Amino acid sequence: MSNQIFVIAEHIQGKFDDITFELLGKGKEIASQLGGELVVVLAGHNVKALASQLGAASKVICVESPQLENFSPEAYVKTVNAVVAANKPKLVMTGYTSIGMELSPGISVANNMPLLSFVSELSANGGSIIAVSQLYGGKMNVESQLDGDTLVVSVLGGMFKADAGKVDGSPTVEDFAAPDFSNLSVTFKKLIQPEGGDVDITTQDILVSVGRGIQSDENIPLANDLAAKLGGAVSCSRPLVDSKWMPKTRQVGKSGLKVKPKLYLALGISGAPEHIEGMKDAGLIIAVNSDPKAPIFDYAHYGVVGDVLDIIPALTSKL
Repeated sequence: MSNQIFVIAEHIQGKFDDITFELLGKGKEIASQLGGELVVVLAGHNVKALASQLGAASKVICVESPQLENFSPEAYVKTVNAVVAANKPKLVMTGYTSIGMELSPGISVANNMPLLSFVSELSANGGSIIAVSQLYGGKMNVESQLDGDTLVVSVLGGMFKADAGKVDGSPTVEDFAAPDFSNLSVTFKKLIQPEGGDVDITTQDILVSVGRGIQSDENIPLANDLAAKLGGAVSCSRPLVDSKWMPKTRQVGKSGLKVKPKLYLALGISGAPEHIEGMKDAGLIIAVNSDPKAPIFDYAHYGVVGDVLDIIPALTSKL
């Protein structure tokens, strides 16, 4: 076992996701606390040139194969397991993302390693890893001490600053042979891109974003009226898309779009980590929620505890 800290890089169509840089920034901090080395595992096809964007790391272990060009859970788990087994790092860091949720359990089970998910804080104390996990949609924090030769953590997006990991440089690049993929039971077929929407919410200066607190699709016109008064657009959290009340192109969050408006009104949105990741960089965040303990208030600059169905018409009237 070494004091290496592994970050599993996430990328799609030649571009790293922000979670990779968030993990790099925190991983470098943990490596310093342990007196260890930060290493990135970069799997894909013709991706070695991307290593120059990973300057926060000391080393990049690059695994290339045509079967790794697009993410396929079985192939990627097999690849990462091979690299982890050969190097035996102290800590393996993945994002709690659609990709990370596939990888981290597979790494944990195959290598008999402890796994902690929903991680929002991370530090090292002596030889132990101290982690805080968010449970019940962020309403409960649990601190855990992880001891063992190799540990796996799955980190919520948006918990650490991506800028800390965005360092260009020339880390050492080490080639690692891809494992045998001849017996894969799952293969990648195609990537389906979402259709374009009537409004590009990523370009808006003002967003009126609604969540479950709106209660019914019949109340969405209230948000439309408010957005019209403000000169902005309406966006939403994932439950409204799942209910087919709004199109996918209006969804803010990890599985939707990342936005950075000057003003973000979060109306009836509880503030799940996946949603926070999509809007945390807004210039001004104003939240309205009937639950005074809603996690969204931890990120809002201003908050109103109240029923959005009362607040929205009142605010529209004042405007």
